[in-house]
Amino acid sequence: FRSAAFTRAGFEAVDVHMTDLIDGRVDLSDMRGAIACGGFSFGDVLGAGRGWAATFRYNARARDAIRRLVDRADTFVLGVCNGCQMIAELAPDLVPELRASWPRFVTNRSERFEARVTLLRIEPSPSLFFRGMAGSRLPIATAHGEGRASLAPEALAALESQSLVSARYVDGRNAVATTYPANPNGSPSGIAAVTSPDGRITAIMPHPERVFRTAQLSWHPAHWG
Repeated sequence: FRSAAFTRAGFEAVDVHMTDLIDGRVDLSDMRGAIACGGFSFGDVLGAGRGWAATFRYNARARDAIRRLVDRADTFVLGVCNGCQMIAELAPDLVPELRASWPRFVTNRSERFEARVTLLRIEPSPSLFFRGMAGSRLPIATAHGEGRASLAPEALAALESQSLVSARYVDGRNAVATTYPANPNGSPSGIAAVTSPDGRITAIMPHPERVFRTAQLSWHPAHWG
């Protein structure tokens, strides 16, 4: 789904495995972006995203490859679901200004795996993925057991003051969802996605790639085609 969605959007999508980075077969020098995919990436286990981040952190070739990519001003990084958890863990190592504000993504309040379609509102933010989309409300699939944004009140205030929350769960009245099931994991302020100050690094817990075709939806208005 990720490759198909990016191909439809005009990218040339290339599959890169962690072993490619660790063994030096790929170093990302010829890539313009990196997408850390969801869908139980890095194993169907709790804490998979944190384990994935540790693989970057403790393998020099992989660590240097992602650091060099981020250091280039013409690149982007996107993390989805497990990839969101991984990027949220790793990004503060790569971008020091994120250390005081970015959340970690931890166990859902329900302590259950939650798979449903939620309503996301795109917020004004610097994220390059959402330019021109602020105010849009979109039905987006979620599928995670550890999607709750966890951060201190002062960190949340820092995120809000810099407009770094790029998407939120909302209810049918367009109010920020604070209760289950409209907020599937208990994230404060309905946080569903965060971004870096320059907009090049975005971490999103829901799965937009699972709803980029109407055929993927259980229902859609007839005029969508």
